[in-house]
Amino acid sequence: MSSFLDLTLQTARLRLRAPVRADVDALFAMRSDPVVQRYGSHSPWTDRQLAIDWLDRSIREMAEGTVAELFIERREDSAVVGTCTLYGIDAQCRRAEVGYALNVADWGHGYANEAVTALLDWGFAQLDLNRVEADIDPRNVASARALQRLGFAHEGHLRERWIVGGEVSDSDIYGLLASEWKARR
Repeated sequence: MSSFLDLTLQTARLRLRAPVRADVDALFAMRSDPVVQRYGSHSPWTDRQLAIDWLDRSIREMAEGTVAELFIERREDSAVVGTCTLYGIDAQCRRAEVGYALNVADWGHGYANEAVTALLDWGFAQLDLNRVEADIDPRNVASARALQRLGFAHEGHLRERWIVGGEVSDSDIYGLLASEWKARR
């Protein structure tokens, strides 16, 4: 795979761009918020070094072309409102997983839909993906609705799949095929 470090996607209101070390404070603020991390894959961060380590890993994976980890900025003021990611990219099977997180103050503005739409457009067109999956906590009703608005189908329920911060939780699996995405677009 080739590097994704130069990847920038534009929407009407947003710019999706590669992470840089200067994002550490915005990232730490978002990922240390217990409301943002309520249904996340890790507990809220309590140490800024975790954000530095995460950024270093993301920048390396972007350079390797193994993960498309993009920061979501509002175009009007360049404020970071969240992240969206294609990861677990499998070139042979032409599949990937999608993830996203937004600052609480930026919920309810349609930013997730706008950003993930741009990322899916890019992934299906440029990576020639056939399938994109999402794994969410079933209690995260807002995320389930967001995925359904994007055309994802609920494909399964996995019991007690994750343990985060000592809390056992289930997973709901959603999938979207390239043919479905193209028919919607």
